[in-house]
Amino acid sequence: MERNINMKILILGNMGYVGPWVVSQLRSSYKDATIIGFDMGYFAANLINTGYFPECGVDIQYIGDVRNMSHEIVGDVDAIVYLAAISNDPMSNKYERVTGDINHIACIEIAKKAKQAGVKSFVFASSCSVYGFAEEGARNESSELNPLTPYAKSKVNSERDLMNLASDSFKITCPRFATACGTSPRLRLDLVLNDFVASAVINKKILILSDGTPWRPLINTKDMARAIQWAIERPLSKGGPYLIINVGSNEWNYQVEDLAKEVARVIPNVDISINKDAQPDKRSYKVDFSLFEEMAPQYQPLETLNSTIIDLYNIIGKLHFSNTDFRQSPVFIRLKTLESLRERGFLTENLMWTFKTHS
Repeated sequence: MERNINMKILILGNMGYVGPWVVSQLRSSYKDATIIGFDMGYFAANLINTGYFPECGVDIQYIGDVRNMSHEIVGDVDAIVYLAAISNDPMSNKYERVTGDINHIACIEIAKKAKQAGVKSFVFASSCSVYGFAEEGARNESSELNPLTPYAKSKVNSERDLMNLASDSFKITCPRFATACGTSPRLRLDLVLNDFVASAVINKKILILSDGTPWRPLINTKDMARAIQWAIERPLSKGGPYLIINVGSNEWNYQVEDLAKEVARVIPNVDISINKDAQPDKRSYKVDFSLFEEMAPQYQPLETLNSTIIDLYNIIGKLHFSNTDFRQSPVFIRLKTLESLRERGFLTENLMWTFKTHS
């Protein structure tokens, strides 16, 4: 898809952790484009002291539910980015049915509407978690899948069903992202590297709940946004009408213990505690990102592990936590956000607003 300065781009799930960087990246690249946001707004209030409202970067912002989104919203749109998701294992384990409805069923229904409306490019944010547990070697795009959680299974189901919709006139790209990390106007601390940095800053101690041996591939949120731009623009000559591709860097495959040690190297006077008696973590996989390196040489990750840790260190240090148990925070832990909204009567058990939303 050639770059069109007047194109219209719809981002579903733009008010979360990665969405603000996607908006910023696309706005800087497509200055005259019409960028449209659509989000349920669960995490809209989870802003750190950024000094600005990230959604100022969009031209139109809808607050609505992808499970019942109007057909009209996808009309006259050139590209759609599907970020909307129940986005980690703790949330998907508690809200398994909702996870399937949002991450899979709604995605396929919207993709069908998009194809009928003449949308040219559809980007589905998938995950390397689909590999689950892999003992031998790095997983590539043709490796066997082993999804272990409702979240990972929802990604596999969407990839499978999207494949049947792709055509020369409706290009679909499924970047399987490594584990996200780094800063954001809506910072999350329920991700492995972000958790370690927060623990180091707030408690001067990193507690590794596993034995430290599991492998994780990581990617900075800003590099995710750059990869999404590539997926929007990807020509059919690069992968055809339907492409699944691992997105990250081969240099960013780390064992959990090594991540903690790197954080302790950057942040002084930090102790590391490893639970050597822990049961083996079933989620452990290295990933091969060679295909992404070959297809998108101009969009390779620019951030380093060191720069990511330093950025997190500087941001978290300015937040002045009064409660050292940050894992209970409804601002920084996504499951806690949903629980807080439900306790206050704002969300139903199916995570629908108890007051009317507009879509």
